[in-house]
Amino acid sequence: MIIIEPHIHMYSRTTNDYQAMQAAGIRACVEPSFWLGSDRRYAGTFFDYFRLVLEFETVRARRFGIDHYAAIAYNPKEAENTPLVDEVLAGMGEYLDHERCVALGEIGFNNITDAEEYAFRRQLEMAAERDMLVIVHLPHLNKPEGIKRSMKVIREVGYDESKIYLDHNVEETIEQAVNETGCYCGLTVYPISKLTPERVSSIMRKLGDDSNRVIVSGSADWGISDPLSLIKVIEFMKNDGHDDEMIQRLVMGNANAFYSQCPRWKPELDIEPMDPRQFQR
Repeated sequence: MIIIEPHIHMYSRTTNDYQAMQAAGIRACVEPSFWLGSDRRYAGTFFDYFRLVLEFETVRARRFGIDHYAAIAYNPKEAENTPLVDEVLAGMGEYLDHERCVALGEIGFNNITDAEEYAFRRQLEMAAERDMLVIVHLPHLNKPEGIKRSMKVIREVGYDESKIYLDHNVEETIEQAVNETGCYCGLTVYPISKLTPERVSSIMRKLGDDSNRVIVSGSADWGISDPLSLIKVIEFMKNDGHDDEMIQRLVMGNANAFYSQCPRWKPELDIEPMDPRQFQR
């Protein structure tokens, strides 16, 4: 089964993770912009990071047989610093226009504040100017309020909901996301802090046929996380009685359908890993 990892923060992962992902069947990934462990103080720090995930991370992934794309944004966790938000957004255009950028994201809410909404709204407007896909981050806490306020902003901006990947849903938000929006709807799997394969299986059984816009990812950031989460989802769901066609949609088909709306998304799914002795620094 060919797998696309649609939301994973490889900046925080080792080369061993890339090797394990490729060996398990992951052939392409998208890396959204995120928090680096401490709040950044300068716009240039963001720009250097954007260049790294768009360029070097693509090279690093390719060495191990994975086609790497990125999404660029000012993340919600740092969005309380409104002057810095304005400075970064003023210079972000060239990175959004990069050939390896397939979406603007992730944006949305962390603590559900007015400052976060300002950064969210401004970036949605930037995406609208470029007709871009958008990855939206639902907050870790109070997700029902997070999805309510996220959809309010999206609809006030008038954004095409089929171009939104509304990520980090759980049991209390997924039915609202699927039934009351036109967004692609993400489920994120972590060993402890987010969903487990068992919970994903239960959610999908409850949704039934409503799986054409559901995307599963591993995210895999600084915390206790697993870049092989999708493999564990596949294994559990097969053993739990789900059919292969539906599982393939969750781990490849739906993500590919979403990102295929971006003309830059042309993943190579047959890249041969390099001999590590041939790497150039």
